[in-house]
Amino acid sequence: MTGTYDLLVVGGGINGAGIARDAAGRGLSVLLVEQRDLASATSSSSTKLIHGGLRYLEHYEFRLVREALQEREVLLAAAPHIIWPLTFVLPHHRGLRPKWMLRAGLFLYDHLAKRKRLPGSRAVSFNGTPEGQPLKSDFEGGFSYSDCWVDDARLVVLNAQDAKARGADIRTRTRCASLVRHHDHWNAELIGPDGAPQSVSAKSVVNAAGPWVTEMVENAGLGKKAAGLRLVKGSHIVVPRIHDHDHCYIFQNGDGRIAFAIPYQQDYTLIGTTDVAYNGDPAQVKISDQEIDYLLDLVNGYLAKPLGRKNVVWDYSGVRPLYDDKNDNASAVTRDYVFDLDTGDTGSSSPILSIYGGKITTYRKLAEHAMQKLAPVLGNDAKDWTANAILPGGDMPDGDFDAFLAKAKATYDWLPRALLYRLVRSYGTAISKIIGTATSLGDLGPEVAPNLYEAELHYLMANEWVCRAEDVLWRRTKLGLGMQPDQVDAIEKWFAAQTRLDRAAQ
Repeated sequence: MTGTYDLLVVGGGINGAGIARDAAGRGLSVLLVEQRDLASATSSSSTKLIHGGLRYLEHYEFRLVREALQEREVLLAAAPHIIWPLTFVLPHHRGLRPKWMLRAGLFLYDHLAKRKRLPGSRAVSFNGTPEGQPLKSDFEGGFSYSDCWVDDARLVVLNAQDAKARGADIRTRTRCASLVRHHDHWNAELIGPDGAPQSVSAKSVVNAAGPWVTEMVENAGLGKKAAGLRLVKGSHIVVPRIHDHDHCYIFQNGDGRIAFAIPYQQDYTLIGTTDVAYNGDPAQVKISDQEIDYLLDLVNGYLAKPLGRKNVVWDYSGVRPLYDDKNDNASAVTRDYVFDLDTGDTGSSSPILSIYGGKITTYRKLAEHAMQKLAPVLGNDAKDWTANAILPGGDMPDGDFDAFLAKAKATYDWLPRALLYRLVRSYGTAISKIIGTATSLGDLGPEVAPNLYEAELHYLMANEWVCRAEDVLWRRTKLGLGMQPDQVDAIEKWFAAQTRLDRAAQ
């Protein structure tokens, strides 16, 4: 299989998908390749927040925080079904940061960028309040402020969907095995899902391979040392829900770090994250016993009912591909993004842009900046366009999720409430593509696993590059929590049957 493109994007995480979308919207021909599933590494292993990064103020990352706070508003408007406001409660710990410092930091957080949708910070008392209910009695008060939640893996998929709708070619489970530069283009050898080699050419390359970014620089044979990459592992644990209200907590620790405790999938609380230097294979990253103990000890310093290992129902880890700024403290390494643009020898018009670092919150701005760097080389003068563009499923009147949910309840009154809520939260207005003309649960096909009907699986295969149970259970949804092995097996058998049917039809 051959093809010629303006831009080859290597990496199907949030940065790669965001750049593919932006470039396709500028009229460029784009191919994105991802060696596994979309968002299969770092981009599905975050703390699930669209936030400015309150603690980054201590490291004087004012530009990054300001940009992230601005993007918080942009993304909330673009995808109200998978991004929504959260209130964070910050208990004051007498032995750690003093009140004046917390108040000053929150004042900056409130005013570094304009807020249209989210309330500012305020002081709170815990005496007899729901916010104080899960905490030890010696925590009398603190502060609250606003940030946003995001379904990180779905954000990647929505960007890939929009890129495809604008003409991009998205190929998952396709590895870029080698890159060869010529005067005015690149040749790329790809290995497809069936193991067969594919050859394509592109005028330019974006290396958004995340933890594999330096490996791609070496594959490109640029004849220079790759920019410094710092791999930092971040791990999370999930426990049964620790409180009844919808607020989150941000807990300080004596080592200067913080941890979040966030309501998760209705019945759980997500706790994270750690910052640990990592030197292994990014595809094999796992939480350590020390990290589990660290997170439990940290939150138990605040909770009236302590948590133990027996309470941990799930965990996950990801590797952050940060730019190495030579900071000895893994927690203090910059989260800002850094570009390495290589235009080759004099006269060459075949650039490669490698991306280091970045936060999920600033992915759209990163993509915009990446295209601004590449546009002159590609001769593309299209204007920036993504700041006011809605992502698939987010086209609700006035961006009002609650109003759309109420309408969906009336339209699909035969759907169980929990299933309807999950579908609207996951797919937004695209729920109509899943439901189609169905007027009963029976019309959705067999229930392949609890709350997972065949109609949704067909939609995911046709529209979201899904081909395995794990794609559904841990990235397109989080139904894997609580799913039994025999139920997972039933989903795998369903996909195997679909593959046989597809082959027979060919």
